[in-house]
Amino acid sequence: MKKVYIETMGCQMNKSDTERMLGMLSYFGYEETKNPEQADLLIVNTCSIRQLSEDKAFSQLGVWGKWKQSKPALKIGIAGCVAQQKAKSIFKRAPYVDFVLGTHKIYALPEIIEKISKGEKICECTETNTTEDEQAVKYDIKRVKGVNAWIPITEGCNNFCTYCIVPYTRGRERSRLPETIIKEAKDALNTGFKEITLLGQNVDSYGKDFKDRNYRLADLLRELNAIEGKFRIRFVTSYPTDITDELIKTVVELDKVCEYFHIPMQSGSSEVLKAMNRRYDRETYAGIVAKVREMVPDVTITSDFIAGFPGETEEQFQQTLSAIDEFELDYSNLAAYSPREKTVAAKWVDKFIPEDIKNERFQRLNKKVQENCLKSNLKYVGREMEVLIENFYDHKGKMINTGKTRNFKTVHIPCDKDLTGEFVNVKITGTKTWYLQGDFT
Repeated sequence: MKKVYIETMGCQMNKSDTERMLGMLSYFGYEETKNPEQADLLIVNTCSIRQLSEDKAFSQLGVWGKWKQSKPALKIGIAGCVAQQKAKSIFKRAPYVDFVLGTHKIYALPEIIEKISKGEKICECTETNTTEDEQAVKYDIKRVKGVNAWIPITEGCNNFCTYCIVPYTRGRERSRLPETIIKEAKDALNTGFKEITLLGQNVDSYGKDFKDRNYRLADLLRELNAIEGKFRIRFVTSYPTDITDELIKTVVELDKVCEYFHIPMQSGSSEVLKAMNRRYDRETYAGIVAKVREMVPDVTITSDFIAGFPGETEEQFQQTLSAIDEFELDYSNLAAYSPREKTVAAKWVDKFIPEDIKNERFQRLNKKVQENCLKSNLKYVGREMEVLIENFYDHKGKMINTGKTRNFKTVHIPCDKDLTGEFVNVKITGTKTWYLQGDFT
């Protein structure tokens, strides 16, 4: 069989897309290799959320382009958000690339492979307002062996935050059919996966675009929860104002849905949030978090923040630091602002924060997140918790099982036996900044 290597960058949605591409390619005589130098087909599945990610993608292509000089039959492709954003211009920058595959056209891959085998160069980056569920059911998904199966339920975004390129690379919100999602979930569970994570840029808006049915995320969770067997269900990412009381109640009522919400705030300043075109202010976000904490026992709430957004003052940045404390956020993903082509904020050059100040704020923000993560973890010392084991590895001569609690806390457990995929009860004996320490009860 021919061999394919895919370098995946960025979010879980990209990881899911890679699994779909591997599934399709298996029907056309390709098997995955972990060694790119052995591959007949090389694909970089890209992320463009930050300039650094885009630069990394082109750097990888440059390395592969040199390989092609001594191996002319080698085929090279670029997929994902950079492909969608840059489209045909990629051929000028990287003439050794054989195909460009945008985020809307993943299921065009088999046809593309056939064409490039005949020497054609292909750019398939046309946008669509529909999902591709009909093509999805034709091919298996070659999931990376593990415990957690990623299943996209929505594609695209309608919010147009002034810093974000996703609406331009992933398009408008489109919900996949529940029957397709449920089939993918059952297939994953039947092959040994123990956790299902539903993905979407705004996962809580699932079903808003259905014209022939009244069906939302809470309905999908109920159907998935009814599948027989012991497994967990998660969903990410939530847009704050799309979290309904019904959804929160559903999380509480369903035994397989985990006590975890990822609710990006982006800034603790109402003025900055307005400039970002977020549809809430600090007070609204506070009310949402308070409601989730009140209704969901032991809930973990994580968030996202941007340091150094154009025009951000020191006082406004201090409001972000105080928000992490006030809302007792358990963990947050952080990024220093990076201007992205086509976005509104990228035009505010006169408001850009100097790099040294931006990076210094990022470091202070990171320190605050570390402090709160440790504070959050300390609450669980002495408790017994259920852990789904995800990995088994040697750490300085000691064998460790690591896994997640229902509320998304990482736990490290010394043990000589590989328990990957098993649910175990653990006594939490201590904590570090990023993880809990446990022993078997």
